Amino acid sequence: MSKCICVFSASSEDVDIAYFDAATMLGRRIAEAGWSMIFGGGMVGLMGATARAVHAEGGRVVGVIPEGLNRPGVAYDAADELIVTETLRERKAIMDERADAFIALPGGFGTLEEIIEVLALKQLRYHNRPVVFLNTEGFYDPLLNFFEHQVERQFVKPEHRRLYYVADTSEEAMNHIRKYAGAEVPEKFV
Repeated sequence: MSKCICVFSASSEDVDIAYFDAATMLGRRIAEAGWSMIFGGGMVGLMGATARAVHAEGGRVVGVIPEGLNRPGVAYDAADELIVTETLRERKAIMDERADAFIALPGGFGTLEEIIEVLALKQLRYHNRPVVFLNTEGFYDPLLNFFEHQVERQFVKPEHRRLYYVADTSEEAMNHIRKYAGAEVPEKFV
């Protein structure tokens, strides 16, 4: 059965070309695997680059966009399916419900909020799907260092490091998802 990969990423057009290259490569890899992509429905930034790359390789793209952002120049209207929601929360719920795995490309506040929510839900055992940070150009190093700070200060259990995977390349991210057989998710409140 075909997997559906949820990709969280930047909407900024002003970021370094290396991030666009990584987004394009991820889109290609998703399509080459015969998987589909679900994402925030934008045509701009890394969001659009990933979606266009999936389509260029013959893959399926599902966009989920809030009504307030569903306008020309913002919404990826080439999506095979474009779901328009009333709110951002509804958008995230649909993306979560349909996803078999989650990958965070570099991004801003929205990307960070989305991947952290998915990570927190996994920590609380609401799901046991792969959560991957695509650490292009070391983008997530400061966040990963902060995670270690949380462990050192005992705000996060050391075994919760297994809740996520850090990949340097799209190939590594895809291989992790292919091989993922579920993680032993320790009980948070024990």
